[in-house]
Amino acid sequence: MKIAQEIMTKEVATIHPHAPVAEAIRRMRERQVGSLLVEKVSPSDTWGIITQNDVVQRVVAHDKDPTLVKVNEVMSKPISFVRPDTPLRECAQVMAREHIRRVFVFDGHNVVGVISANDIFDTL
Repeated sequence: MKIAQEIMTKEVATIHPHAPVAEAIRRMRERQVGSLLVEKVSPSDTWGIITQNDVVQRVVAHDKDPTLVKVNEVMSKPISFVRPDTPLRECAQVMAREHIRRVFVFDGHNVVGVISANDIFDTL
C-alpha cells in the first residue's frame, strides 16, 4: 500500500490568520485548491485550516462581507496530521474518524504536504 509522501501535494498553500476571507478566496481560486493552511503566529500557536465550505457556511450563509471577516474568525483549529510514512489506509481512517476531507503531512518540524480524500480516491 502507498504511503502519505507518495501522493501528498507538496506545495501547501497558506494564509495569515488576520488576512481577510476575500484574500483566502482569491488564493484558493489562484492555486485551484479547496483549502488553505492557516499559518501559526507564534511558536506556541497551532496551525488552522480554512476551506471553501467554511467560507460558504460561515460567511456567505450569514450574509457577511468577506472583505471584513478575518480568516481566524471562520477557520477550523487544530488540524489533523500524519507522518510522511503513514499508510494511506491510516490517512483514510483519520479522515473518517474526525469527519474531515484533508490531513496535513508533518515531518516533525514542518508541514511538508497535504492529502485530500480525493487524492486517496484517485489511487484506487
